[in-house]
Amino acid sequence: MKEFSKEWKSSSKPKKQVKYAANAPFHIRHKFMTAKVSDEMAKKHGLKRIAVRKGDKVKIARGQFRGKSGKVNRVDLSYIKIYVDGIDRNKTEGAKAFYPIHPSNVIITELNMEDKRRIKKKAKNEKQA
Repeated sequence: MKEFSKEWKSSSKPKKQVKYAANAPFHIRHKFMTAKVSDEMAKKHGLKRIAVRKGDKVKIARGQFRGKSGKVNRVDLSYIKIYVDGIDRNKTEGAKAFYPIHPSNVIITELNMEDKRRIKKKAKNEKQA
């Protein structure tokens, strides 16, 4: 049996869509890590969505932490989750642990601009599409 096939993406069967996401290699999972960009940044940079990276500032739009903001502390491609500073839960022994959030549930308010080519590459790809 195949481990991964791009044909699963185009299937209308939910079983194959879940299989596509669960078995996707990391270079494809990176595309699942995109989040909406705030309206001001969308006008400034000319893009709607971009992949979340460590160091980006985000505002949570869905879930129990809705309305809270923070800096992305960690990006987990294995589980397609991000971890934000200040968004944590109490464990049973009393320690605090980061709360995992799906990237589609956040809005990026400020980008980590250490990589100067980050915006240029994304804007160039969107114009070609």
